[in-house]
Amino acid sequence: MPPFSDMPVELLLDNIFPLIPTPDLLNLCCTSKFFALLCSDDILWKRKLRADFNFSGETTARTSGWKFIYRGLSQPKAFVWGQKANGRLGLSRFPTTNSPGVPFPTQLRIPGVRLVNLVAGGMSFHALDSEGNIHVWGTLDGNTMALDSDGYSEPGKSSNTPLRLDMPTASRSISCGRLHSSCLDHKNKIWTFVNWGRPFQLVSPLLEDPDAIPLQIECGWTFSSLLTKAGDILVWWPFSGRMQENIVQKNLEMDQDGDKKATAREGVIPCVTWSLELDPVRLPPIPPLPELPHADDEKTQKTQLIQIAAFESHIIGLTNRGHVLKFGLIDDETTTARGRWEYLPQFSEVDLVREHPTFSGDNGDRLTPPETMQITHISANFKHFIAYSTGASSIVLMGDTNTTPNTVPEIIPALQNKAVISVVLGDYHNAALTAGGKLLTWGAYSAGALGLGDPAELEPGTPGAYAIARGGEPRRRREPPAVQVPTEVRFDHGAKKPKDQFCFAATAAGWHTGALVIDLDPNDEEERIESEDDEPELEIRDEPNQWESPPIIPFGGVFRVGHAGRGNFGRGLRGSIFSSLGSGSGGNPTAEK
Repeated sequence: MPPFSDMPVELLLDNIFPLIPTPDLLNLCCTSKFFALLCSDDILWKRKLRADFNFSGETTARTSGWKFIYRGLSQPKAFVWGQKANGRLGLSRFPTTNSPGVPFPTQLRIPGVRLVNLVAGGMSFHALDSEGNIHVWGTLDGNTMALDSDGYSEPGKSSNTPLRLDMPTASRSISCGRLHSSCLDHKNKIWTFVNWGRPFQLVSPLLEDPDAIPLQIECGWTFSSLLTKAGDILVWWPFSGRMQENIVQKNLEMDQDGDKKATAREGVIPCVTWSLELDPVRLPPIPPLPELPHADDEKTQKTQLIQIAAFESHIIGLTNRGHVLKFGLIDDETTTARGRWEYLPQFSEVDLVREHPTFSGDNGDRLTPPETMQITHISANFKHFIAYSTGASSIVLMGDTNTTPNTVPEIIPALQNKAVISVVLGDYHNAALTAGGKLLTWGAYSAGALGLGDPAELEPGTPGAYAIARGGEPRRRREPPAVQVPTEVRFDHGAKKPKDQFCFAATAAGWHTGALVIDLDPNDEEERIESEDDEPELEIRDEPNQWESPPIIPFGGVFRVGHAGRGNFGRGLRGSIFSSLGSGSGGNPTAEK
């Protein structure tokens, strides 16, 4: 067998290095400059993130820095903020504030759990850990009621602190609608939750087709959808038609058995799983599309959908060549797809984007127009969607349910050319994550969902603070005005000195926001003026506060995540190993391109 150094680089990176345990791989880095460089390959560490941590990064447009993220995932921190109703923040104690909600990031602690993904629902959070377990808190459906004696077979059953779902297999991705969620497990099975205690697996011959291998699971406002690797989209409606009838009937049957009410014990919801046999609706194929000029475009490659984003009765699609399309209406009442695909040139073609007033205006503040552009990611929630490109010259374009092929996108100047890698949307607030680990928020105050700080403590007139009245006093009896310019969120509220932290994932929905954060100086003793442990325990109240509007009624590796080997990594490595990960490319979070 030839020595490692004589083997083809592709063979090492693609076939051998992914199988080598991380401690041995780090030792190999120390043997020569060649291996130090090779072992810093971004794709290698992205693969190891998936295998060792169940972290895919698929919700962001990140293209580098995976080795840095790998190191940080030894001890990631979860933060939540915003509306407190329905137990949605999962905090056993709330920090002291002078304003409704929790207006700044507050750490959520789940002992012994390493979270790798956080997803917000309409009144809840779902989190995925490194072993493929799902943790939930809040209320899946806050429009219904549940008794203290009820189990989580009831959709209105709240959890004020995180609970783990006891599912038959590990999960690899989750998506949330307003009052439901769906997940994809490691065996490519599709699960849907209309309550947390009785998830059902969707079974259909359409899903057994070799071309129907799942690529992405995505929940809209009241429906779920699946994008296959072949570029097809399948849609189902858990609150309408035959599917709803089957769910109601099955719940009536299981209600007769007391052991199937999914009562939580010792922090775990014992899920009673079942299968629902029903064909989802296949959306029509995308229409012929114009060629888009990209230097790296392969003319022989078939144009097909590679991403979807779902919101209220609509789906946004993105092709491998950067075409943005919109499908609607997806009818919740008749469980049919009555709409058609519409190509959105204003969101896809660089020449049209260059004509936008933000880039073509006569004022002195206009931005330099992009020379090239390829939309690489999309996201959506409620009535709005985002299409954005990557890199230092990233472009962020905003649309809504009324967008047509002739609609000019909304462009916020402060978001352009900022290396944005993720944009998430709440009902009335928004957040953008940059490659450098900065989280920017804008939009309505939404009971503190912007996370910019207690408006009573901020300087009047600054982002997130109260407005200034004519007499010069802050208007504290009114909601703080909406923030128009995206503003950075800090994760060191209450610290005696600023802390250097790096946000690598964010989520938003309803009136709340969450983020996963890496501490860049973990050896510093954490000193806080007000820690969660020092806070008095407060009663969690579910009634809306004075600002809340009425609810909207919906119309192969060693450490491979999976079965017996799952979790070996987290229990086997020590901090000294992660400290050695800081060398080489990928160790600098601000070096994103």
